[in-house]
Amino acid sequence: MPPNGGDTPLLFSPIRFRDTVLRNRIVVSPMCQYSAVDGVANDWHLVHLGRLALGGAGLVFTEQTAVTPEGRITHGDLGLWSDSQIAPLKRITAFIEDQGAVPGIQLGHAGRKGSRGLPWHDYQPLRPGDPDGEPWRTVGPTDEPAGDGWPAPSALSVHEIQEIVIAYGRAAARAAHAGYRAIEVHGAHGYLVHAFLSPISNTRSDLYGGDRAGRMRLALEIAETVRANWPSANPFLYRLSIVDAHGEAGIKGWNVEDSCVLARELAARGVDAIDCSSGGVAVAARSTMRPPSFGSQVRYAEAVRRETGIPTVGLGLIRDPHDAEAILRAGNADLIAVAREMLADPNWALHAARALGADPDFALWPRQYGPWLAKRERELTGLTGLK
Repeated sequence: MPPNGGDTPLLFSPIRFRDTVLRNRIVVSPMCQYSAVDGVANDWHLVHLGRLALGGAGLVFTEQTAVTPEGRITHGDLGLWSDSQIAPLKRITAFIEDQGAVPGIQLGHAGRKGSRGLPWHDYQPLRPGDPDGEPWRTVGPTDEPAGDGWPAPSALSVHEIQEIVIAYGRAAARAAHAGYRAIEVHGAHGYLVHAFLSPISNTRSDLYGGDRAGRMRLALEIAETVRANWPSANPFLYRLSIVDAHGEAGIKGWNVEDSCVLARELAARGVDAIDCSSGGVAVAARSTMRPPSFGSQVRYAEAVRRETGIPTVGLGLIRDPHDAEAILRAGNADLIAVAREMLADPNWALHAARALGADPDFALWPRQYGPWLAKRERELTGLTGLK
C-alpha cells in the first residue's frame, strides 16, 4: 500500500519547475550510447530513449551531447554544434513527450578526457589509425593530461574559452528548437567544466584559475549563456561532482563547501536544480574511491539541499523503489535519478509504482499494455497457488 495511510507516494507525486510539470520524481540519467554518426542521432537513439519514456519516468534525459566536435568523448557521441543535428532529435523529443514524459538533454564538453575509443573496445585514448577513428586535439585548463599514459591536452586560451561558452549558448538554442523541455549542463566527472573547477586539474593563474572565484568563472559563464538561450519557462539543471574523489584522505580538491557556494551562484543565474554526483577529476580518480554502495551519492544531494535550499537530484545505484521513496520522504533530494537499472529494466518506474501501491490496476502503463496486463493479473490471481 502507499505510505502514510494511502497517500500517493512522493516518488509518484508531480513536481513543478518553472512552467514544466514532471508527472513523477523519477529521472532517467543521461547515458552515453556512443552510436551517433557525426554527432547525428539515429534509430538507436529513438528506440532507446523512446523505450525509457514508455517505462514511466517523469524526465528522460538524452545523453551528454557535445557542444563542439572536439568536445566529444568518442566519435560516437551526439552533438548539437550544427543545425543539421536538430531534426533527428525532434523525432525523439516528440515521441518522449507523447508518452507523457518530459524530454531533457545534457550538454557537455569532454575536455581532456575526450578523443577516446569506444567503450566496447578499450575506451582508451585514440591513436593514429585506430579503427574507432582518428584522434583529435583535446583541451583543458592546462596541458596536464587526464591520467598516466594519456596525451597532454592543449591549454585553452582566454579567447578559446570564450568560444566554448558561445558554443554552449548556441547548443542550448538548438536544443529548444529540437523540442527539449529541460536542459542540463554536465559539470562533473572530470570533463571540461569540472576540470576548471577543481584545484587538482586547474592550476591556471589568469581570470579562469587561481582562487575559487576564478575556477568557477567558466561554469558560471556557461550557466549565463545557456539560460539566455533557453526558454525562461523551461527548467535548467546543472550536474556537479560535489567532491572530487569522495573526500579521501590526501585528496584536497573540490569539496562540499565549494559546491554549495557554486550552487548558490548557479541558482542566481537561473539554474533550478543541482544534479549531485562525485569524483572523476582524473582518469585514475575512480580507482581511488571507496567501492560504490546503494544510494552512495545521496549524501551529497542532501548536503547541498540542506545548506542552500536549492532542489537536488539524488543518485547512486538506487534500485529499490522503497529506498527511493525514503530518500524523498527524508528530504534528502527532490528527484531520484536512475541510470543502469533502467537499462536492466526499462519498466523500472512502472514496477516501482506497483511496488509502492500507486498503480494497482496498471493504469500508469501505456494504454496498449495496461488493459492486457490487468487482465493477466486477474487470471493469475484466480489460479490455485498464485494468489
